[in-house]
Amino acid sequence: MSNNNAGLTSLTKDDPLADFAQHQVKLLDATKVVHVAGSGPAVIVMHEMPGISPQVARFARWVRDAGFTVYMPSLFGRDGAVPLADEGGQIFQRVCVSREFRVMAGGGTSPVVAWLKALARQAYLECGGSGVGAVGMCFTGNFAISMMIEPALKAAVACQPSLPLDDPAAIEMSDDDAKAIALRLQQDDLTVKAYRFDGDKFCMAARFETYAQAFGDHFDGTVLPDSAANPNTSPFFAQHIQSPHSVVTQHLIDRDGEPTLAARDRIVAYLMSSLVDK
Repeated sequence: MSNNNAGLTSLTKDDPLADFAQHQVKLLDATKVVHVAGSGPAVIVMHEMPGISPQVARFARWVRDAGFTVYMPSLFGRDGAVPLADEGGQIFQRVCVSREFRVMAGGGTSPVVAWLKALARQAYLECGGSGVGAVGMCFTGNFAISMMIEPALKAAVACQPSLPLDDPAAIEMSDDDAKAIALRLQQDDLTVKAYRFDGDKFCMAARFETYAQAFGDHFDGTVLPDSAANPNTSPFFAQHIQSPHSVVTQHLIDRDGEPTLAARDRIVAYLMSSLVDK
């Protein structure tokens, strides 16, 4: 995979997302913008806080160029925008009180996951293949694993899953959902993957330990050293996220031999092995 094939726009300027088709998708009585590009089996790429940044779009293009149809729903924030400190802080506050997201422990699975599962069903009908993949990041990281209740989902990657914010050991899903996912992973012999930096203050080791307890050998967690993180980030991350955090976006170093780029390649390989018909 070329390291330059996603460099359509500057990572320090707003990305117009001109190479994505913009769709208004109505599911379960809710309409959201979904940016779609590529061909092949579907992969739902869910953006991190505070929105679809140029770095998130770059990752989506990497997935697209590997032979997938990317569905990138807009869940919050300003699409294509460089994450700015003040604007990002305001978006964070709005999301924390939104009824679609349960950001504190005890709330169970976020309601928006039902919409995302419906999107997976629609994407599978549209694209075929062996199933659908999901990649979540930060606020949406947990959603990728929560979506595994949906039979169309065959692969899930949780990058720095950060919810709930007030309990480092909790996983943002109901007990019933956790049990159902564990049963499904066992019966279908599927594995979910997760990535985090060792010193991440928003996704700590305790959360991965809980996932491992819930899903056993069907959970594959990878921890990257803090030294692998890109020190050059956008203003929102520089001010509000003061630890290595975003494995495949803000803190990725796009250079051969870098652990974050290797993580990207492992994610793509996992999607290929899970979704592409043999």
